[in-house]
Amino acid sequence: MDRRSALKKTGLLAGAAVAMPSILSILQGCKSEPRLTWQPEFFTEVEAQTIASLVDVILPRTDTPGALDVKVDVFIDKIIAKTYDAEGQGNMRKDIATFNADCKENYGAIFSDLDEKEKIAVLKEAEKTSGTFNPGIWGKTIGVQEPIGFYRSLKATAIWAYTTSEEIGEKVLNYLPVPGNFEGCVPVSEVGNKWSLG
Repeated sequence: MDRRSALKKTGLLAGAAVAMPSILSILQGCKSEPRLTWQPEFFTEVEAQTIASLVDVILPRTDTPGALDVKVDVFIDKIIAKTYDAEGQGNMRKDIATFNADCKENYGAIFSDLDEKEKIAVLKEAEKTSGTFNPGIWGKTIGVQEPIGFYRSLKATAIWAYTTSEEIGEKVLNYLPVPGNFEGCVPVSEVGNKWSLG
């Protein structure tokens, strides 16, 4: 799975987060939690391991930090604990349980216990069978959005969390603190990476 391609395709997802200061403050709060000692606010241990394994396969460490390096799993746990209502939280638990049950039926173990090859096979299948996001214009979805399912929703959240993290925003994406300079009519070939909003 090509992370750079995924980030380019979903670069606009990062922009939505900038308008939500409360969610960004949650993300910034994730920086200080040590990797080995964080206690999930919402997830059980198995759920946390499942989400950590999923985001690690979706956004692995390469020449840039991976999802676990910037604590995307911690962020997702906080978002669900602090912003989902009881029904949304219940649906998340069911979705993770169903996802793990499918992995167990097809591969003999829950997702976090599968080997790398099996994990990639699971996600390739999920890519084929998950719903997709309708195109949008000016922040509005075109047409009626059909359910996208657990995998696609989690992937979108993971990419959003990753691209809005401080480390990725400042060290991987191009970064120019606001207000910055205005340069009109710059060819895309000169811009390079997607721009992080600061």
